[in-house]
Amino acid sequence: MNATEDKQSLTVVWFKRDLRIRDHRPLLEGSRAGLCLPLFVVEPDYWRQPDSDRCHYDFCAESVQNLDEQLRRLGGRLLIRVGNVVEVFDQLAREYRIEKIVSHVETGNGWTYRRDLEVGKWLRSRGIPWLEFRQNGVIRRLATRDGWSNQWTSFMRQRFVEYLPAIRVPEQLESHAWPSPVSLGLGGSVSVRVQVGGESLGQETLESFLQVRGADYRRGMSSPNSAEEVCSRLSPYLAWGCVSIRDAWQRLQQRRSEVRHDREAGRDTDPRWAASLASFQSRLSWHCHFMQKLEDEPQLEFRNLNRAYDGLREDEFDHERFAAWAEGRTGYPLIDACMRALQQQRWINFRMRAMLVSFAAYHLWLHWREPALHLAKVFLDYEPGIHYSQCQMQSGTTGINTVRIYSPTKQAKDQDPQGTFIRRFIPELANCPLRFLHEPWLMSRDDQQRYGCWLGRDYPFRIVDHEAAVKAAKDRIYAVRRSLDATQAAQKVLKKHGSRKRRDTLPKQPVRPQAFLPGFEEPSDH
Repeated sequence: MNATEDKQSLTVVWFKRDLRIRDHRPLLEGSRAGLCLPLFVVEPDYWRQPDSDRCHYDFCAESVQNLDEQLRRLGGRLLIRVGNVVEVFDQLAREYRIEKIVSHVETGNGWTYRRDLEVGKWLRSRGIPWLEFRQNGVIRRLATRDGWSNQWTSFMRQRFVEYLPAIRVPEQLESHAWPSPVSLGLGGSVSVRVQVGGESLGQETLESFLQVRGADYRRGMSSPNSAEEVCSRLSPYLAWGCVSIRDAWQRLQQRRSEVRHDREAGRDTDPRWAASLASFQSRLSWHCHFMQKLEDEPQLEFRNLNRAYDGLREDEFDHERFAAWAEGRTGYPLIDACMRALQQQRWINFRMRAMLVSFAAYHLWLHWREPALHLAKVFLDYEPGIHYSQCQMQSGTTGINTVRIYSPTKQAKDQDPQGTFIRRFIPELANCPLRFLHEPWLMSRDDQQRYGCWLGRDYPFRIVDHEAAVKAAKDRIYAVRRSLDATQAAQKVLKKHGSRKRRDTLPKQPVRPQAFLPGFEEPSDH
């Protein structure tokens, strides 16, 4: 008997951003195959990428720990290895006879895309099959967006096995020690209220939203004061796969049915639930819609989706303006409060996210790539497919969406009318009366002395004048938008990436293409 025959045969279940056991097809396939090896690889090169942060690493570590606990309840456990995935697989191939690798399809950043190509190349050289399963509405090698919405709905409706059989794993599994954040170049966390990772807490978060917190979702999602509570807060659990979007969608359908039956039966039901649950459902579909864009065109992480906008901002990047924006010292209270809140909590609602990107792109005239990388690091729920598509959309470089320039002062008055959020995160404005709180630059020197807040010392002067900055931005963005090159490029972008939900045919002469859904504004505010 040779060395190969001595090896145990098994199936490797490769966990990536799918850290759960519920609605996990690869794990089900692995358990059915007999002996299986649940594997998570800590990849140092991944954590050294410019879009990685300590908050992501902590959330991932918590989720991996919870995954191991879940697997142990089924009789298995998780093998943790550290290093390059190809090298890890190569080592495992020396320890076991790998029958196949099973995993979910991953729509991640450019680094994970290149890594998967290397993994596929190595597996083919060894003759080892790699089976990848869908875990959301994103379709690999999609030929056309026509009919995509129906395919998404069909996938969400598919039932999945809720209770896995016992899992058999090799008796001796030698895991590597979990690396310290410092060893990976990740600094200390400044977060004070970051959500904790794991499938167990993800399921609790979903349940509390659907049963208790979500009643005022539709009305309260836009204000940073109410959104913290009424939004589902499910986004980091979806981003790391602690909860599958199909599971969330099906649980949502059950809840909508309960609300409808209670209302029809005359039971006392909060009237806000129906509209709020309908709004949440639309956000779940838009979640995958934006991820599909990155799957179909991975380069949109790095370059303008509409190439007619190349050179519009790139050569005029102002690093001082960028630093003021990133550090929350632009002189616009709501902008600064949001940026400081992100540093502490690693989450802010979608309306505020859109405003932050809009301010960077139009008021400060910053190319979207650097602001996108900064926000990727401070968003605990960073999902590359949504993130880069949204940053480009809010910056006006897709050419097919309405140019939406937010007024930070109007947003402050609309969404934080009493200044509660601003005072919470900008203590230097705590004594500023409401009539000046949203526009502190209107204070005279006597006012500044009276309220103990000197502009330029305690709180910065506003970095730009709103009216002048917006006028200059509109002149430049629309000069490109009206060009023949931009219009022709927009046609191609719309054909490849546009939603077909309410538009079955392309406009013949899209002189100034508009948004897919004119009333739609908040696609990923979970």
